[in-house]
Order: sequence, then structure tokens, then C-alpha cells
Amino acid sequence: MTQWFLSYDGKQIGPLDQAQAAAQALSNPNGFAWREGFAQWQPINAVSELTAPQVPQAFQAPMPPPVGGLRRSDEIDFKIVGTEMQFVEIELDPGESALAEAGAMMYKDSRVEMQTVFGDGSGTGGSGFMDKLLGAGKRLLTGESLFMTVFTNKGQTKAHAAFGAPYPGNIIPVHLKEIGGTLICQKDSFLCAAKGVSVGIFFQKKILTGLFGGEGFIMQKLDGDGMVFMHAGGTVVERVLQAGEILHVDTGCIVALEPNVQFDIQQAGGIKSALFGGEGLFFATLQGPGKVWLQSLPFSRLAGRMLQAAPQRGGSKGEGSLLGALGGFIDGDNS
Repeated sequence: MTQWFLSYDGKQIGPLDQAQAAAQALSNPNGFAWREGFAQWQPINAVSELTAPQVPQAFQAPMPPPVGGLRRSDEIDFKIVGTEMQFVEIELDPGESALAEAGAMMYKDSRVEMQTVFGDGSGTGGSGFMDKLLGAGKRLLTGESLFMTVFTNKGQTKAHAAFGAPYPGNIIPVHLKEIGGTLICQKDSFLCAAKGVSVGIFFQKKILTGLFGGEGFIMQKLDGDGMVFMHAGGTVVERVLQAGEILHVDTGCIVALEPNVQFDIQQAGGIKSALFGGEGLFFATLQGPGKVWLQSLPFSRLAGRMLQAAPQRGGSKGEGSLLGALGGFIDGDNS
């Protein structure tokens, strides 16, 4: 009996007999089909056996991988909770895992077990010591911890784990499969992801961009086909740049971009604008086509304002009180 396999958006259905396959093909012909004798997956519309009487089978051949490649990452569900200080709650089916930066966990169900791993925790590379050392070295270059934490549901029912943002802002969910499998992001924006996503490094090839682009020579590169979650400060805006479209951005406001977006720098006007405009000597230029994610409040800007307001640096004292330090003592601030 002929066994058919159908594929829709990388999800495989089968084995099916001739009648089942023909019925499925009739209900949804926008996919691919394979049976013994096919060297490759074929568009359903081009397979005469599914739209006409059955014809003799050809020689037997091993089944190729599903269209779009084998899924490497766990397929997780999630919800984002909160407004200014968000966290993401991930729902894990039995056996599913998520990986996160060390210290990102907010809470988890008791059925979810934690395991600290050396390297990026993707599980897609080799299992030897040198492979793990290479993965850890990449993370060290981006300024992150050598270790990541893997959260695995060891129970028989669904379980949850939540991961919190490190400072006020928004969490950005991105499905890597929908954008081609690769995303370039700033070094400290990655929060967590489905297990199977690789967290690597991306080198800026242009010297000036590396020196003055705000992100340095090294950024993070997220590879895979699963969900990833990034964190950005303030309000997040997602822009889709058309081919040739150029956007000027403050160097600290870039969160992430697709790899086909060209990232460069440009001098910020004349000398007077550069020295007294408050925007620095350079701003970033992003040229499409591709998608970019921007943040309104980079953490460096927030930290700089907090440092300026510190009393040790001559900032405001007593929150504007005419009594200054005496007012703070009376109302209990300095007790």
C-alpha cells in the first residue's frame, strides 16, 4: 500500500493512504507531497496521483527531510505580562525546554527543572568540550556570562516558567523562522528563547561602525527556527525598511535588525551640532530592505541621568526642598 507524507509550512502529516492523502490534498493543495519513489518533495498541485487515478510507483528511495529543514527548536507558547516592567511566561509541554540568561528567572512550576550549562545552551552544536568552550567563548566576547540556564518540563502535564526584564521597558517576541532564521541584536538585549536557538556573535566589519556605532565591534547573533525574547528600554518601535530606504537613528536606540539591513554610521551635522547638539559625533544609518527594532530609552541613557542626579555628583538634594539636606533629615530620608 502506498504511504503518502504531506508537508505544510514545515509541519509533516503522515503516513497517509491514497484516499486520505487525496482528501487532504483536495482540502488544502498549498503544500508538498512525498511517497516512495520521489527523490524530493513535490508541490501537491503537480502530483497527478492526488488529482487523478493512481499510476504505478517508481523505484524506492529514502524520504528526504521535510520542506524547510528539520525543526531544531522546541515549539513553545507564551504570554507577556505587564506594561512598564514586563515579564514573559513560557508554557512548556512535557519534555520541552527554554533557555535564559543567568538570573533572568522570575518563577517556575515545581515540575520545571533547572540546569546550568556551559556555553549558549542551544544543544545544536557538538557535545565535545571544545565545542562547549567555543560557545562559552562567544558569550564571553559579547560581555555575557559563560553559563546559561535551561528550564525543562519533567512532568506529565504542561508547566510554566517566567522570566523578568532587568529594567523598565518592553519585551520583544520574535519567531526566527518567520524572518529567515537569523537576527542581529545588541549585546545585552537577549532575555530567553526556546531551546535549540543558538546565541552567537556578530562582528562589525567596518572599523568606524565598530568604534562609533554604539554597539562596539561585537553584537549578538540569534540563529534557529524558534521563539526568542529580547528586552528593550522605554517604548519599542518596529520599522520595516524598503529597499534603499535609509533611517537615521541614535546609536544607542538600536535593539535588533535583520542581517540584510546595512548598518553604518554618519557624522551628525557640522562641528557645532556635533559638539553642542547633545547627540554625539555620529548617528547610525540603517538601510533596507529589512526590519529593525528601536528603543526610546537605552539603558546607558537612563543610567547616565541617574548618575547625574546622584547627590555625590552634585545632583538634586532634598527633592527640591529649600531646606536641602536638613529637609531630608526631618522627613526621614537620611535616617
